[in-house]
Amino acid sequence: MKLNRLSVACCLVLVAPLAQAEAIVAKQLAGPPSEFSAMQPANPVDAAIHSKSALLPIELSSDKAGAYSASVSLPVESDQLRFLVFSGDQLGWEVGMRSPSGRSEKAARSLATDQRLAEFGMENAAYPADYYAFDGIETGDWTLKLNASSGASPRGFVLIEGGSDTQLVSYQTHTKQIVGERIGFVASLYGQDESGEVLFAKAAGRVGSAALRVTSPNGEVQTYAMHDDGKHNDAQANDGIYGGDFLADKAGQYQAQVMVRGYNRAGRPVVRTAEHPLPIIAPMLQLAGTKAAASNADGMRLNLNVPVAGEKLDRHYRGYAEVWGTDASGTATPVAWVSGMITPRDGAVSFGLDTRWIALAGARAPFELRHLRLEDPDYYITVASAERLPMSTPALSIKAKPGSISIDEAMTQGPRPANLKADKGTGSRLLLVHGYCSGGVWPASQFSSASTFLDTNQNRTHDQFARRIQSYGSTWNSFGVVAHSQGGPASLHLYTYYWSGLDNASGSRLIQSVGSPYQGTNLAGILATLGNWFGVGCGFNNDLTYSGASNWLAGIPSWARAKVNYYTTSFRYTNWWSNDYCQFATDLVLSDPEDGTTEQAKGQLSGAINRGHTTGQCHTANMRDPAQYLDSSRNATMNANAAR
Repeated sequence: MKLNRLSVACCLVLVAPLAQAEAIVAKQLAGPPSEFSAMQPANPVDAAIHSKSALLPIELSSDKAGAYSASVSLPVESDQLRFLVFSGDQLGWEVGMRSPSGRSEKAARSLATDQRLAEFGMENAAYPADYYAFDGIETGDWTLKLNASSGASPRGFVLIEGGSDTQLVSYQTHTKQIVGERIGFVASLYGQDESGEVLFAKAAGRVGSAALRVTSPNGEVQTYAMHDDGKHNDAQANDGIYGGDFLADKAGQYQAQVMVRGYNRAGRPVVRTAEHPLPIIAPMLQLAGTKAAASNADGMRLNLNVPVAGEKLDRHYRGYAEVWGTDASGTATPVAWVSGMITPRDGAVSFGLDTRWIALAGARAPFELRHLRLEDPDYYITVASAERLPMSTPALSIKAKPGSISIDEAMTQGPRPANLKADKGTGSRLLLVHGYCSGGVWPASQFSSASTFLDTNQNRTHDQFARRIQSYGSTWNSFGVVAHSQGGPASLHLYTYYWSGLDNASGSRLIQSVGSPYQGTNLAGILATLGNWFGVGCGFNNDLTYSGASNWLAGIPSWARAKVNYYTTSFRYTNWWSNDYCQFATDLVLSDPEDGTTEQAKGQLSGAINRGHTTGQCHTANMRDPAQYLDSSRNATMNANAAR
C-alpha cells in the first residue's frame, strides 16, 4: 500500500455516552476472603513504563521569509541508530545531521542506510512518519537540524530508539486522578550488565536532568523540574531516583511526559522519555453518611446499601468492598468481598451478598464494610471511598451449614435474571470480535455458526465495548467469543460484570483471544501524545495503557479469568545478528518478543489458560509477517473448541 503523509486513519474520537442505568443488567459479584489481596487497587509501581526510546517534541521557529527551522540534540549511544520524524504535514520536513565534532553536516537521507515513509501505530490508528536507520555512525551528541518551507506544520516529534541495556523506569506515585490533586511521578534509570545482572538508578547510568512535561486539556504545556532531593517521593537524596509533580486543576485529558537526559554506564549520552496519558475527573460522587445498612433482598440474599450523594447519580460505577463480621469470641472475621457495576438509586448504591458467605465464615453481627471504593467505570479512578464503614443488618435466619455449602454461580455472580433464557434471542452463535480502532479482521469462512461483530474504527473503553458486544449478541440466546486485540479484554469485561448470552453458552472455550494486550501496550501512551498534538487518530484509550490495564485487572476475579483461552504471537526470528521486527516503526518502542502492537509479556493474563506462543505472525495486516488472525490451523482449533 502506498503511504501518504495524510493517510492517518481518521477514526471517530467521540465515544458513546455511558449506558443508561435502566439498561444495565449487572452481576452481583462476590468471592472468598482468600481473594482480598488480588482484588485490591493496583500498585502504580507494577504498571511502570520501561522505556528504551525518547519522543522529543519539536516546535519550529519561523524566519522573516516564513520558513521554519529547529535544532535538537540527538544522543547516539552506539554505531547503530534509528529514529522517526513525525511532521504531521503532507509537505514534510527536511532533516539534516551535524556530527558531534561539528566537522560534518549532511542531509540525513545521505547518511542513512535505510530511509523510507513509515506508519507508526496499531490497528487502523497509525501516524505517517519518515524513518531513518544508520549503521557505522559516530557515537556522541549529534545535532538534528529540521527545516520546513512556508505553510508547513511547525509542530511535530522525533522518536529516537536507544539501547535496551539502559532504560527509563517511570510511574505515578498514586492514582487519585481527581481535580485538585497533585499528580506525582518517579523516574530512574534501569538496565542490565553483560552478565544479565539488573542495575538500578546510579548503577545503571547517570541522570543529568529530569523533567515532567505536562499538556493540560486546553493544550497548555508546562514543564516542571524533577528532583533527587528526598522530598518528592524520590526515596533518598542523591540516590539517582527523581520525583516531581503538578497540580491537576481542571478535568479532562492530560498528557504527562517524563524526560531524562544523562549518560549510560559507558559514559555515552542518552535520552529517554515515558508517555503517561492522564484522565482527570471532577468529583462526581461522595459518601452521604458514616454507616451502611443491609436489607433483605430475598430469603438467601442481602442488599448492602451505602448512602451516596453527588451530581452524577444517573450513571453506574464499579464498586468494591470487603464484608467483615464477628466470630463467636467477638473477634473480627472476614466474610467475603463484594463488587460489581452499581447504579445509585434512592440515595444509595447497593451490593448483593448471598448469606451463605456469612454461614461459611461462621460470622455474626456486628458487621462492617472495609476498603470500600467506588470507581468511575471507564478509568477505574476512585471517586468515593472508606476504610471502614459500620453496617447494620436485619435479623438473620441462615439455615445453611458450612459443611453443606458448595460455592456456586449464585454466590459468586448473583441470581440470574428471570428472562435471561426465556427472552434473550434464539439459537446459539460464535461471535468474531475485532479490536481497538479496527473492523472485521477474522476470515468468517473459517468459522461455523459464526457472526462478525462490527464497530468499525471506533475507540471504546472496555466497559463501552463490552456493552456493544452484549447488545449485538442479544440476537442469540447464547454465544461464545473469538476475539482479536482489545476484543479479548472487552469480552472478559462483559462476562465479568454483565449478564449476557455468554452465560448461556456451552462448550469448552467460552472466550478465546489472539494478540490481546491484557496488561496494556506502550504504544497507547505514545499514540495519545501524537494524537493530542496532531488532532487526528482514534483517540486516547486508557484501558490500553499499562496503568489503565492494571487498574482494570484489579477488579477481574479468578473465576472470570479462568474462562479465557489466549494466544500470543511475535515476529519470525531470522538470525541472531539481525534486528527482527513485525513493524519496524513500532519496534523502536516495544520490547521483544512482540507482534508489532502487543509485547508477549503484556499479552499474558494471570489465571487464564495460555494456549501458546507462535512466531512468524504479526498483530495485523501490512506488517512483515502474516497477520495472526489468518492462521487457518489455529482458527480451526478455536472453531472446534468454541462455546456457543
